Amino acid sequence: MKTDQIHIKNMVCGRCIKVVRDEFEKLGYAVKSVDLGKVELVQPTEIDESKLRSALEKEGFELIDSESNRVISKIKTHIIKLIRDESGNDEHVNLTEFLEKEIGKSYSSLSTLFSKSEGRTIEKFAIQQRIERVKELLVYGEKTISEIAWELGYSSAQYLSNQFKSETGLTPTEFRKVISSGRKPLDKV
Repeated sequence: MKTDQIHIKNMVCGRCIKVVRDEFEKLGYAVKSVDLGKVELVQPTEIDESKLRSALEKEGFELIDSESNRVISKIKTHIIKLIRDESGNDEHVNLTEFLEKEIGKSYSSLSTLFSKSEGRTIEKFAIQQRIERVKELLVYGEKTISEIAWELGYSSAQYLSNQFKSETGLTPTEFRKVISSGRKPLDKV
């Protein structure tokens, strides 16, 4: 196939971008840019799809073939970016309006497509991503639960705690205790 844009599933962080860029360059493709979910080549290029697919799958990524899969990947990518972008996580961000603006389609069509394909709603996916981010921040141990709640746009620490317990079965405090009990200080290793 000849293309200048390739969509990739399972890219969620800066390291993913580096790994994908490295794989493209190992295969000899001139990369213009790499972003979560998408690689742009310098010019339209004939791609050996089976070699590329194989190289990406070894690293835990997948090529996205259909338009509906590209849209679902865009939804996920934009939600992940929103949650990880500290400046964009205030409680005033309306997920519906945000996704409509970023993807250029009605929320109703996005929601229907996402639910049909993923077996969960966009809102449920967003909550699960926020909870995963809360877990990361709890593991780091550098912020209080109130600070984490504020950073991720929760209206209160109590609301975060309730949602966290609903998703994980533990309160954030219980989760933090479980995580810290299994860790040894460096001088004890």
